[in-house]
This record gives sequence, structure tokens and C-alpha cells, in this order.
Amino acid sequence: MRKSGIIPFLINAAIFIILEIAALNMLRSNGELQNIWISKGSHVFMGSVWGSTQQIKDYFSLGRTNDELARENHELRMRLARFEQKEADERESSYSVSGNVAGEYRYIPAEIVKISTGSSHNYFIIDKGSVDGIIEGAGVITGKGVVGVIDAVSRNVSYARSFQNFDMSISARLGKEGSAGPMSWSGKGGSKAILKEVPHHVEFHQGDTVYTSGYSSIFPPDIPLGTAGEAKIVNGATYEIDITLFEDFGALRYVTVVENTGQEEIKSLENR
Repeated sequence: MRKSGIIPFLINAAIFIILEIAALNMLRSNGELQNIWISKGSHVFMGSVWGSTQQIKDYFSLGRTNDELARENHELRMRLARFEQKEADERESSYSVSGNVAGEYRYIPAEIVKISTGSSHNYFIIDKGSVDGIIEGAGVITGKGVVGVIDAVSRNVSYARSFQNFDMSISARLGKEGSAGPMSWSGKGGSKAILKEVPHHVEFHQGDTVYTSGYSSIFPPDIPLGTAGEAKIVNGATYEIDITLFEDFGALRYVTVVENTGQEEIKSLENR
């Protein structure tokens, strides 16, 4: 638009807006029906504005909501662990055996500050270190499974080897009463693993849940890990079973570090 035509254009636009406002005022004053229609329109407009504003507020409050959920999940996990511990102690005392087969576990909530997911040796770093009680060799879990093991600890942060790592294997069980074997990442995407050394006479079905076995000195028993899929027989003796993990490593953020406080005693016995 040429400069000489800008002023007439602005004048025409201003006149148009003034006439529209005058027309609306005339409609509002000339009848109840028009008044209701205009009020209804303004309410719809204000409702849309309020809805958009509320969505923006909700979006920026997601971080706080996630933190609260993480704390609640940690508290629930500790309550469950205390309940299972009490149940195990009562079961052991009923057999007149001292000690605790399941061991005692300490739980520390943490947040991932850096993560690797695109290599064959993935890792992540959490925002807790030695001042928070983190030690090397502790397990890292979520409500959806095992995610790693702490390999190095500094004062305020810790480095963990991810389960998405060809150097890592955990002991897993088909169901809570089934056969156990080593389970490792398949390398075929973030949610796939392989359960090995399952005797071929063991019956199982696709969709059966796989849990931590409890044979490890790192992870508590009965943490759900994933579901069983297709299987193949290896060397005519054992199954290798495809496992679909519950945990989505691409969306991993909040974790819990779990320490077996009886781990050193177990290691000392193993080294005799």
C-alpha cells in the first residue's frame, strides 16, 4: 500500500469499527432477544479466553505435578517395601529361622539429568550423590521395571549403567513362581529384551508377566519388568523368550535408587 493511501485506509477502518460498536449498542437496547444473543456471544468469547489461559497455566504446572507424583510414587514404593519386609519377617519367624532371606532395602528418589539411549552402551546421570547416601553397585528402578546400576558416585551426582547396555544382565522370572534366567537388552529398540536359559519343559504363555527373581543381591524380588512374547529353543535344551519391557526409556526421568543393606554380607559369603 502506498504511503499516500495509509491515512484514508486508517480513517475508513476507524469509522467501520465505530459503526459496528454503535450497531451492537442499538441491537442491545432495541430488544431482549438481541440482548440475550449479544450476552451469550460475549460469554462464549470470555469462556474461550479463560479456557486458553487455563491450559497455559496447566502446561506450566506440569513440572510441579510430576515432582509431586514422583514423591508419591517413592513413598508408596517404600510403604510396599516395608509391608513386604514385615511379611517376610513373619514368615521366617513362623519357621523358627533367624534373619531375612529377602534382605533389607533402602530407597532414594532421584531425577535423571542426562541420558544416553542411542548406543550399545547407554548410561544416565542422576542428581543424587554420596551426600545423599548413593553408593556404587546400587540398583536403579522405577514403578515399571529395572533401569540400571550405579557405576560411579561423586558428591552430588551419580553415573549409572543403563539396562540398555550389552554389558548388563539381570535375573528375571516367568511369573512369580515360574522358572528364572538371565535377561538382557536385545538391542532391537528401547523396549525389547531377551530372557535366556529357561528350561524347554517349562510351560508359559505369551503375555505372561516377567518379574525380578530375587536371586540378585542388587534388586528386590517381584518388580514387574515386561511381558513374554515369542520363544525359540536353543541347542535343543532351553528357551530364549522375547520380552516387551514396561519401561519406556525414551521418556525416563524420575527413578528410585535401591540399596540392599545386606549386600556386603552376601558378598563376603560368596567370596569365601
